[in-house]
Amino acid sequence: MATELGRPRIARALAHRNFRLFFSGQSVSLVGTWITRVATSWLVYRLTGSAFLLGVVGFWGQIPTLILSPFAGVLVDRMDRRRILVWTQALSALQSLALALLALTHVITVPWIIVLQIVQGIINAFDTPARQSFVVQMVDDPVDLPNAIALNSTMVNASRILGPSLGGLIIAAVGEGWCFMIDAISYVAVIGSLLAMRLSSDTPRAERGSMLEELRTGFRYVAGFPPVRIALTLLSIVSVMGMPYTVLMPVIASTVFHGGAHTLGFLMTASGLGAVAGALYLASRPTVLGLGRVMVVSTLAFGAGLIVFGFVRSFWVALCVLPIVGAGFMVQMAATNTILQTIVEERLRGRVMAFYTMAFLGTAPLGSLFAGMAAARIGAPTTIIVGGVGCLAGAVWLAVRLPTLREHVRPIYVERGILSSTQAMQAK
Repeated sequence: MATELGRPRIARALAHRNFRLFFSGQSVSLVGTWITRVATSWLVYRLTGSAFLLGVVGFWGQIPTLILSPFAGVLVDRMDRRRILVWTQALSALQSLALALLALTHVITVPWIIVLQIVQGIINAFDTPARQSFVVQMVDDPVDLPNAIALNSTMVNASRILGPSLGGLIIAAVGEGWCFMIDAISYVAVIGSLLAMRLSSDTPRAERGSMLEELRTGFRYVAGFPPVRIALTLLSIVSVMGMPYTVLMPVIASTVFHGGAHTLGFLMTASGLGAVAGALYLASRPTVLGLGRVMVVSTLAFGAGLIVFGFVRSFWVALCVLPIVGAGFMVQMAATNTILQTIVEERLRGRVMAFYTMAFLGTAPLGSLFAGMAAARIGAPTTIIVGGVGCLAGAVWLAVRLPTLREHVRPIYVERGILSSTQAMQAK
């Protein structure tokens, strides 16, 4: 189970210095990000007591990603990705600082939160595709790319465990303002790691045409290549129907389990534990082969877990169900990322990952708005159940299309040495 470098197979991407720097810096920053997320949700619900407004705030925080991501993808393919990331991280730090100052001076209101959420959404529209595309530059050996993506997901979801738990404790002790301040300070770590990297090609990419022309090229590729189109469609379904359960978690913690910030932290931690387990499973896989089937199973698990969670009225049972929900969502999302990063052409990577960002984060505001409206009418638990049913339907749809998709992907795997010609023939 060890590589030639003596590292366990599950952590082999950490052999690459640049990725190791990014992993350490981002680990600190992401804990701050999750502290802010749980603090923002709790603050909105504390100020308003409204499930609908939770959905509205989520909508305005994510809608810029849906609108701006395609244009951001063109810039990511043209410009130096590290420079983009340094700017987006610095601006995110300022956004968190603004939240902190408003909260600590007790002048924060829901309109202020919405404005700052929009600002963060604009930043994320550029940051996410740049960060996803930058992974390939941090890993010198393409064989380790799937492991790097899985470790990145492990890092994100490990922060989901620590961040909400710390957030709940900090909120209870000193209020939401200090959560935002800690997040602002945490960005220093990731900015420092980016500046410390040594990259072989750290120059802006040459422009090849007008932005609209390059945007059309990226859209034609995504819409015309079935494996990319179907993978992103399923991710959109999961994001719209399933992901809003996190937006409704403060309502569940308060009205179903009659708890406070600590209860919310425990629920988010349970989901995060499952997500980390799912990410570690992906990191342990030696190859991308078979990820299509993994996507089907993980989407089924996510949908079924949401349905069960919607019916549960016992806090302890919920803590047992949420790891399944977290693992299912994380594995589906990360497996999609891995397949896309493996099969996409380098010249289109930024644009394809921008569409991935749209499918993952950009469609989420529609789900958040729907969830907030639905929860106000039929209740948060029933809304989560409906979302789970939608995810199950998406999993069945992918399962039906899987044999056709394999026919498209096999030649790419053969070309890139992932699959031999003999194996490809035997698989038919």
